Amino acid sequence: MAEDHAHSHDHTQGSELSEMDVRVRALETILTEKGYVDPAALDKIVEAFETRIGPHNGARIVARAWSDPEFKRRLLADATEAANSLGDLDPVASHLIAVENTPDTHNLVVCTLCSCYPWSVLGLPPVWYKSAPYRSRAVIDPKGVLADFGVTLLPDTQIRIWDSTAETRFLVVPMRPEGTEGWGEERLAKLVTRDSMVGTGLPKSPGEVR
Repeated sequence: MAEDHAHSHDHTQGSELSEMDVRVRALETILTEKGYVDPAALDKIVEAFETRIGPHNGARIVARAWSDPEFKRRLLADATEAANSLGDLDPVASHLIAVENTPDTHNLVVCTLCSCYPWSVLGLPPVWYKSAPYRSRAVIDPKGVLADFGVTLLPDTQIRIWDSTAETRFLVVPMRPEGTEGWGEERLAKLVTRDSMVGTGLPKSPGEVR
């Protein structure tokens, strides 16, 4: 994502811009020309969401829930309050709701009307999340969508679809991988992927991280 952002300003290479890219570039240009936005400041904001905030906030929250039953209870009761209680993370916006995957239930998040997304815990939304095919198929054929992402569930697993809105954002708490007994939060957080917190993926296996 950071690489794409950088390349978009490199006019020597030249590339076709999507309609959304054109609109964003036009808005950036207008705001910059009118003196409302400092381009360097804008880049820092984008970089923060891509690298510093990104999915790292969410991964820390999930790792704490995996290792602290009391925190998980608070997270499922009031995700905003629980997340902000960690203190050393950037503040999480209100109306965040955490939903937990279990052996019987898998949660999948979509925004059917637009692309509402929990930026404060997952960073910038991926392109596919905003696409019409994902937004429609996630509701009509969730198992097919999961298969496209390489996720195969047991036949009797219930899939629950959560529709984000301007007032409500969702964070999926994936199941803790087996073989991680005794792991600290920092190490556990490395297993948590962005897609696993949307429901389109699963955490990494212990063998994938050091």
